[in-house]
Amino acid sequence: MNQREVSRRKFISSVAAAGAGTAAGKNVSAQKRPEFTGPLTTEKLPDSLSVSKSNGLNLIFIIADTWRWDHLSFNSSGRIKTPNLEKLAESGVYFENCYTDGLPTIPARRVIHTGKSVLTDTRGWWHPLDKDDVTLAQVLGKADFTTGFLVDTFHHFKENMNFHRGFSSFRWIRGQESDAYVAGPKNSVNPDDHVPPHLINDYYRERIRQYVLNTKDRKSESDYFCAQTCMEGMRWLEENKDNDGPFMLFLDMFDPHEPWDAPPRFQKMYRKKYPVDRYIFGYGVRNEDIREEDYPAIRDLYAAEVTFSDLWIGKLIDKVKALGLWDNTIILFSTDHGTHLGEDGCVQKQASNMKSCLTRIPLIIRHPDKSTEGKRVSQFVSHMDFMPSCLAMLGVEGHSGMTGSNMWDLVEGNIQKLRDYTVSGYGNFASVHTDKWHFHRNFRGKNPGHGPALFNIVNDPGETRNVIDSNPSVAADFVKIIETATGRKIEDI
Repeated sequence: MNQREVSRRKFISSVAAAGAGTAAGKNVSAQKRPEFTGPLTTEKLPDSLSVSKSNGLNLIFIIADTWRWDHLSFNSSGRIKTPNLEKLAESGVYFENCYTDGLPTIPARRVIHTGKSVLTDTRGWWHPLDKDDVTLAQVLGKADFTTGFLVDTFHHFKENMNFHRGFSSFRWIRGQESDAYVAGPKNSVNPDDHVPPHLINDYYRERIRQYVLNTKDRKSESDYFCAQTCMEGMRWLEENKDNDGPFMLFLDMFDPHEPWDAPPRFQKMYRKKYPVDRYIFGYGVRNEDIREEDYPAIRDLYAAEVTFSDLWIGKLIDKVKALGLWDNTIILFSTDHGTHLGEDGCVQKQASNMKSCLTRIPLIIRHPDKSTEGKRVSQFVSHMDFMPSCLAMLGVEGHSGMTGSNMWDLVEGNIQKLRDYTVSGYGNFASVHTDKWHFHRNFRGKNPGHGPALFNIVNDPGETRNVIDSNPSVAADFVKIIETATGRKIEDI
């Protein structure tokens, strides 16, 4: 056994011991069910759509919001502690070059749920599913899957978003971020207690006051949101494991998205003392107010959130094994996008700075086929490939109209690559990533942000040196790629 494996096992053991007072020792079925509210619609697939029966495998689809690709233990030189996802990757396939299509939250989900790029949508990318969109849940429902949608990412249940469409059941865990869940008493919390004074402003106070109100009755780690969502997943599996036919559980957790507010013992894994007790870093903090000395603590807050999320994903995977589902269930883990942690003075995702820390994402797929264990795929894949790949792995045929492709063909050696590059878009900005280059710029509007910028990622993997002036023809080629991907002409702006 190598030193890395010893360290990983020690960490898992220490976390398990320290968490004995959480839901690990409780009967998950005894937990209170979350509340649900929100307007819903009921679009259905046309009766004319015919799909084949599946191969009998189940699917657990896990999206953890705002997870940087380099915040997996095996991508971070060991600084970041994610032993459960490392173990999942060891038993599955890790895709080394997976990128977003449209972002942030809602555009990414539109792509993930439909297998279609949003980049050519001229109405803007943050809007509900269209009535003629066909979702993964709808297709699997046609193939006689029982499907569950468990979510604490509250944007899904804003008016008419419709991401529940096609699911047999759906549950919303309330209270994340600025979800208007608890009204008061407002004077019972003071947002100024949770961030250094130089980072305070009225918008931060408004957002964090709501979050602190939503969490003021939290008593143990099992009351944190990612814990609640994963416990709901465990309960759903208990309830549905013996149904006739296969199932698909889609679990969408908002962590490690801001506010970064992990339990104290996880924060202390990365830093003994923070500037304030229960330091909560979230929306409202202005980049121009952040000082150089703030960055290390901010990075540690995020790392702690990542490690706590990993713990609960591990508990969910343990439940899969305990229920006897491991040998007939595919598990997919990914995210919608990454985030900035001080790059060019940016913290939290910034559309104006479309570097790889934002657009490159982790993707792990664990398949019961043991011949795929430990494989690594270096070819480019995208969010738009998730749905067609899942349908292919489950043996469900008959649905077309997706812009993505089956990336599992890369694993099985049926093809050598899907594409030569990926394109990502966010607001008025877009990026292109190839084996050698990362390019980003605005494609509409006059604000150039941190671009145009071109990085030779072979010589400069950290994307620190903009070489656009010495490579004008390369940049011009990438402009044409963005124009094709977005359907927009980039003027000299």
